[in-house]
Amino acid sequence: MVKIGNIALGDFPLLLAPMEDVSDPPFRAVCKENGADLMYTEFVSSEGLIRDAAKSVQKLDIFEYERPVGIQLFGSDIDTMGSCAEIASRVNPDLIDINYGCPVKNVACRGAGAALLQDVPKMVKMTDAVVRSTHLPVTVKTRLGWDENTKNVQEVAERLQDIGIQALSVHGRTRVQMYKGSADWTLIAMIKDNPRITIPIFGNGDVDTPEKALEYKNRFGVDGIMIGRATIGNPWIFNEIKHYMKTGEKLAAPTMEQRVAVCRKHLEFSIRWKGPVAGVFEMRRHYTNYFKGLDHFKPFRMRLVEGMTYEELDGILQEVVHEYSEALC
Repeated sequence: MVKIGNIALGDFPLLLAPMEDVSDPPFRAVCKENGADLMYTEFVSSEGLIRDAAKSVQKLDIFEYERPVGIQLFGSDIDTMGSCAEIASRVNPDLIDINYGCPVKNVACRGAGAALLQDVPKMVKMTDAVVRSTHLPVTVKTRLGWDENTKNVQEVAERLQDIGIQALSVHGRTRVQMYKGSADWTLIAMIKDNPRITIPIFGNGDVDTPEKALEYKNRFGVDGIMIGRATIGNPWIFNEIKHYMKTGEKLAAPTMEQRVAVCRKHLEFSIRWKGPVAGVFEMRRHYTNYFKGLDHFKPFRMRLVEGMTYEELDGILQEVVHEYSEALC
């Protein structure tokens, strides 16, 4: 049984990675229903939260149906991160996660996210401040290092465990790599094999099929797998992996009716969370992913992104089922 603090996650948990503009409550809802064992919010700016910025505050929204769920924080100032952890803890998530892995320029070049891999002493002090500022378990997500010459994640793992983090997720690329090339899990396996490491170690990067998930589990010995981009438009990947690991057989691909049902439920959650206008607008980025690979789908996609009401969009989705009901058979 894998546990983070007192949170029991099963024998081999599958985690939904925190993704900006993706892993909001509506997306987390459909991932939870399709087998995710632990999920994280979009990353929350500590500076924005301290300033009470509306976008940052809204990212603290969590719901009972998605537990266990963690709030992920990022920032460059040690004291601000500590204060931010106190604020985030008040909404009663199950854990607090620190982002030391985001590679994008407007995060890393401001001294946050993966930038802290260039200053491990500061990373340690920042993590300590967060651990001391919350009663909740603290976890960390990071990368192998800043570049090929500074793959320091093994040192990071030991030092952060020593000051109290209770799980570590590692993306198998450096910051310089961004999302290019293949993820290298060999260093992740070395962390897991380190006799000093006693906390759960989760691997992240390039797992996009049930076969690969089982291969990486067996090959690298991690305690669980965190999945990010492969869940977009494909939240059922969690159940597909679990079924394959249990039976050695692949689940049948979702039918068009099933695909549309999940998309519709996502839309319903979006409207329930953000209201009939913003909820419809926020959902527009997801339609292409839900129906990727369908021939001649552009006219339907254009209608979906132009639709203004749930009733209008539901009618279009019903047309999609009728038009493509045999496309995935």
